[in-house]
Amino acid sequence: MKLSRLTRSGSAKIHACNGEDRWVCLPDEFQSLRLVELLGQGHRKAIDEVLRKQPRADVPASGLDTAASVAGEGGDIWGAGLNYRGHAKDLDAAQPVSGPGSYLRPTGCLIANGEDIRLPRQSKRVTAEGELGLVIGTRCKNVARENWRDAVVAVTTVLDMTAEDVIRENPRYIPWAKGFDTFCSIGPALVSIDTFAPDELKTLRVSTVRNGETIASAQVSEMRYDLGFLVEYFSAGRTLLPGTVICTGTPGAAAIEAGDTVEAMVEQVGHLSHNVK
Repeated sequence: MKLSRLTRSGSAKIHACNGEDRWVCLPDEFQSLRLVELLGQGHRKAIDEVLRKQPRADVPASGLDTAASVAGEGGDIWGAGLNYRGHAKDLDAAQPVSGPGSYLRPTGCLIANGEDIRLPRQSKRVTAEGELGLVIGTRCKNVARENWRDAVVAVTTVLDMTAEDVIRENPRYIPWAKGFDTFCSIGPALVSIDTFAPDELKTLRVSTVRNGETIASAQVSEMRYDLGFLVEYFSAGRTLLPGTVICTGTPGAAAIEAGDTVEAMVEQVGHLSHNVK
């Protein structure tokens, strides 16, 4: 199942997709619920019934181009840095040895798909990075690596911006360097984890695209720390709330300037596109 917040009659409404790019607006009784709640088993049967009865789309697939963020509903946004084997070479940086680089970012930096990225005057080099996002579906702590899918309800696409010159000056500045307004896009949809067979996510390709050129691309299998490790790592000793997003790292970053268009693509999951101002 796929869920998104698509614009209809001037406001963002929760829509569900039947797998054929047919997006149907859910009835009012679902609109007050969080997306992660709707993906739970308690609501799935009712949503499937809505999709079965609706013969036509309320919003075409192109509506995803302006979909609201699927994050910021109460959970945190965690990120893994330097997690693809090739990305550390881009930064000429040593790979972490006990776990990935990590950061926690504010939800105030989130933007809808299609909104402009606005470069801050505080940075002279901003990069954009396509990533796969894991969405936590249940309150959890100390999740065992082999049980990670029990904690994750959905996957999504992430476009993550970084004031890279600040991090080069001092890696301790990473939360500040990632927290500027418009510096994160998450969406345009949540794709339920049960859409994918246990090993299928490893085969998906994650790409960062600038002005139509693929700057970096790699399969999830090329991560240094796999998805199970990341869920175990970020839940170790701390409680993750439903709606928390774990950004799993990028295969490579694109330096962006005003006038550019930058995209994040994750096969079978989603596509984000933004102009840079």
